[in-house]
Amino acid sequence: MAPRLFTRRRDGRIEVRLSADGRAFVGATAREVVAAEGDVGHAWGAALHAPIDPGRDADDPLAILSRQSDLASNAELVLATLEEATLTDAEAWAWFCTLQVALRSIAVANGLLDDDAWSAQSGPLVEHVQTIQALLFELARVL
Repeated sequence: MAPRLFTRRRDGRIEVRLSADGRAFVGATAREVVAAEGDVGHAWGAALHAPIDPGRDADDPLAILSRQSDLASNAELVLATLEEATLTDAEAWAWFCTLQVALRSIAVANGLLDDDAWSAQSGPLVEHVQTIQALLFELARVL
């Protein structure tokens, strides 16, 4: 059985058991989310800056501003807590949300929106996506 990457301690905090490479991966992912949030021309821009649909309350300009603020705040919190040995639930949730945003953005930017598109991919992109998925599953287990 593989060791768990995240473990809930008795005091309620979440212990992070990532290697230096694992932390570097999470940090690079969070920095990419921050960069994409600040640059509408970024490859992930389509996923982060979706067009407004006036028929939906979720696409209200004020709601979008709030959502953008949350994205940046979560990714910045990940960067601030990257070297911490333990996380609070709020910090772990920020890690989870940031990794989800990155996964969705990678899928949209690379057209990985169905099984056929996913099956046609190979190499580093697949490894990158699978690593994010594994981190999300591990983190979800303790949240």
